[in-house]
Amino acid sequence: MNVILIAVISLGAIALISAAILYIASKKFAVYEDPRIAQVAEVLPQANCGGCGYPGCSGFADACVKAGSLEGKLCPVGGQPVMAKVAEILGLDAAASEPMVAVVRCNGTCANRPRVNQYDGAKSCAIAASLYGGETGCSYGCLGCGDCVAACQFDAIHMNPETGLPEVDEAKCTACGACAKACPKNIIEIRPQGKKSRRMYVQCVNKDKGAVARKACTVACIGCGKCVKVCPFEAITLENNLAYIDPNKCKSCRKCEEACPQNTIIALNFPPRKPKAEGEAPAAAKAVTAAKVAEAPVKTVEAPKTAGETPKAEA
Repeated sequence: MNVILIAVISLGAIALISAAILYIASKKFAVYEDPRIAQVAEVLPQANCGGCGYPGCSGFADACVKAGSLEGKLCPVGGQPVMAKVAEILGLDAAASEPMVAVVRCNGTCANRPRVNQYDGAKSCAIAASLYGGETGCSYGCLGCGDCVAACQFDAIHMNPETGLPEVDEAKCTACGACAKACPKNIIEIRPQGKKSRRMYVQCVNKDKGAVARKACTVACIGCGKCVKVCPFEAITLENNLAYIDPNKCKSCRKCEEACPQNTIIALNFPPRKPKAEGEAPAAAKAVTAAKVAEAPVKTVEAPKTAGETPKAEA
């Protein structure tokens, strides 16, 4: 009996001492968490896509609260409505952000980019890119295995079986950037959606010289620089035999689209151009011709003088 009593008292004393130690440790090493972090995390979509640049929605919520400003912060999945709720919780102003969308910068379809070999390995762009340049002569273009499709959590990108290229569904795309990160060829870019979803971009990433690029793909950028010369806004740069349109400078005048001999520059969601009538001169040429006719001097031709006749003037 005494042994049992001693054991119970000993265990009770150990439990009390342990509880006291744990209590003191919890108070000494307690980490305060702002309750607003949980409130912000609650209004976020919990997609944990990483498109905001932080590790998940909880990391984004923590960053918003601690930063004290929402400048440069955006939840691509929730967009402006979610950021407005976050701003309301934190008592801050939600900066307006331009909608973004994923863009596939490769037009190497089966017709434009013929195959020169056949890949018979694992169906993965990452694996194929580590082994060789691809099934075509263009080592920069899409590999067609669909890593971008597997990475998208929102069913916003699919492979077109006819072209062999990925296509983005603008209505579903949240611009989280997962597809761009998954692409080993870096052909997917996150760009501003543009007014009325209209945007212009160079649909090629081939950096080979003109003759080599054209041989590999009939619509490849050849680095001729004609688009750079006609752009009145200096929105196009040419580097490593490849043109690039800066979306922040482009005014969508579409002059570069007309000047491109390879039809590599894409004007997406624009209305079709009106066809020019055959033999119709440009408006500027017509104006110059009309001005010259108006300024032409009137010539006077004297007729032979006879009795009772006066000279007649001819225009």
